[in-house]
Amino acid sequence: MSNKAMSNKAYQLNQSYVDSQEKQKMLYKRTLIIVSISQIFGGAGLAAGITVGALLAQQMLGTDAFAGLPSGLFTLGSAGAALIVGRLSQRYGRRTGLTAGFMIGGLGAIGVMTAAIINSVFLLFASLLIYGAGTATNLQARYAGTDLANNKQRATAISITMVFTTFGAVAGPNLVNVMGDFATSIGIPSLAGPFILSAAAFILAGLVLFVMLRPDPLVIARTIEASNQERKVLEHSTDAEQIANKRGIIVGATIMVLTQIVMVAIMTMTRVHMGHHGHDLGDIGLVIGFHVCAMYLPSLVTGFLVDKFGRTAMAIASGATLLLAGLISAIAPGDSMIFLVIALSLLGLGWNFGLISGTALIVDSTETSTRAKTQGKVDVLIALSGASGGALSGMIVAGSSYTTLSFIGGLLSLLLIPVVIWSRGSKKRNLN
Repeated sequence: MSNKAMSNKAYQLNQSYVDSQEKQKMLYKRTLIIVSISQIFGGAGLAAGITVGALLAQQMLGTDAFAGLPSGLFTLGSAGAALIVGRLSQRYGRRTGLTAGFMIGGLGAIGVMTAAIINSVFLLFASLLIYGAGTATNLQARYAGTDLANNKQRATAISITMVFTTFGAVAGPNLVNVMGDFATSIGIPSLAGPFILSAAAFILAGLVLFVMLRPDPLVIARTIEASNQERKVLEHSTDAEQIANKRGIIVGATIMVLTQIVMVAIMTMTRVHMGHHGHDLGDIGLVIGFHVCAMYLPSLVTGFLVDKFGRTAMAIASGATLLLAGLISAIAPGDSMIFLVIALSLLGLGWNFGLISGTALIVDSTETSTRAKTQGKVDVLIALSGASGGALSGMIVAGSSYTTLSFIGGLLSLLLIPVVIWSRGSKKRNLN
């Protein structure tokens, strides 16, 4: 078949969705199912790696001062990957961008395993950067479900894809001991074991998207938008509308950046903190499992709440929850599993509130013609903020204590409140 014939066939397929709202609804539901399946694998790949990354660096470097560096490195790597995945998605569609991101993340996990085997710190750090592509892609996949969603479905669509991440994300940390034993049995350092799971999970996630995500939801959404006569009016939007959209992007990005900094900083050093108080790898995996579960499992309810009560209300709830998490982490006895589980669960829940409300604001404030590229840029900021939180957390703990870090994180979350107040005040002025 010639390129021209293939192009005509693709055009006709895309147009068939423009002319049928029923087909649009079916594709919307199908996209959510496919992305959700990929998120199960992606969540396992993400969670398995973050559980032992700090411990692996601590073991190889022989110091706690840089224990937060792995989290910072793969989060920094996810920043570059977020930009690339966003641009690939904008140009070629979600299928191409997300598949490439997961595959690169899988290669990074393989590199981490190799670094542990040959005891190469340089290769470890380089591989963690590449591994970050899986983290970025796992996060960006949440946008795919919103491409064909209406205003009242967006937060719910985000939450559906995220809740399926829970299955893999909870399984990952709780398979740490199993994968460690397996790694030891084949002559690989035990802490490299979870990265075997990460590599397989990321690659499987990429394959699911590559094979099944057809037709591409973003491509169809752009075709629908281009064919919609009402878009001609929106092309000549007023200055006030353009300012409102920019403000929505700024507020949404700020919410997600602040929640990411607080979550990554406290989560990263909790693992080392637990190690200092005699907890074994199984205990650490259990606490991180509860934390990751709280990051994703409440998503179905969160999406409904965000769509029903509004983005800003849930952003304030995020700040309050993160503050409580920081305070409990600070005052909890280091040998108390119950308090650690509560604190880390609240930390994950606060992040969940912030991510879904912030993401919904970003989608509300962008058009399909530039949406994926803008989303990629926002996720770069999120990744860089996480990298900063992860890198600085180890230094703060080394220079002071885990208690100090937790207090700082909790207080930082309060900045969400003035951001939301500014957003509401600006919106009222525009209406007047």
